[in-house]
Amino acid sequence: MLAGGFLAASGAFQTGEAPVAARFLYWMTVMLAGALGGGVVSALVDRGGWFDDNPPLQGALIAVTLTVPLTVVIWVITSLAFHDGRLVPARLVMFAGPVFIITCAMTALNYFTQKAPPETHAAATGGAPPRFLERLPLKLRGAEIFAVEAEDHYLRLHTSKGQDLILMRLSDAVAELEGLEGAQVHRSWWVAKAAVAEARRGDGRATLTLTDGATVPVSRAYAKALRESGWI
Repeated sequence: MLAGGFLAASGAFQTGEAPVAARFLYWMTVMLAGALGGGVVSALVDRGGWFDDNPPLQGALIAVTLTVPLTVVIWVITSLAFHDGRLVPARLVMFAGPVFIITCAMTALNYFTQKAPPETHAAATGGAPPRFLERLPLKLRGAEIFAVEAEDHYLRLHTSKGQDLILMRLSDAVAELEGLEGAQVHRSWWVAKAAVAEARRGDGRATLTLTDGATVPVSRAYAKALRESGWI
């Protein structure tokens, strides 16, 4: 929302003639629409695994895919805010360039501000068990954790007693899993080292096969740390 505030204050893209309050409402609405759309497109691209080993190309795919629907949304918002609600088709194409520029900038900013891949966790020697074990559903209590997989806002737990879903962010789960020997190997996967039955490298991409048969992709961003730790 800081970007929206800056664009509103500067009167970017010929919005400077509008009252300050109207500009802020307009740009905050635009940024919210972009954030929601970006979240949906990013989730689809992440789930498909497209260009996961090539972040710049993946970011370009997200920006291009998002530009098309977002151009239409912003055309409607702008028409309602500044043109008395008149939807003039001829104006639609005028929004494509500015929307693409802002989408590229926000996508790039998102990639640059992402946290570096966490280091692999070593097994704990004594002390309290990992906090994450307390979150296991009753039917999985006492099970060996093989992997944790992000699915939208949920986590799929792969364990020796089967699978289940819990509502939690993967980043929070990774922090609470410290104490179990494992690592995040992909933006959507954390894997216990003991659960890895096989590691393969081919076509420039590594995959892990778990003891329960699940196949886990390894992102290039995480591959170096995993190689140094002897995983692959």
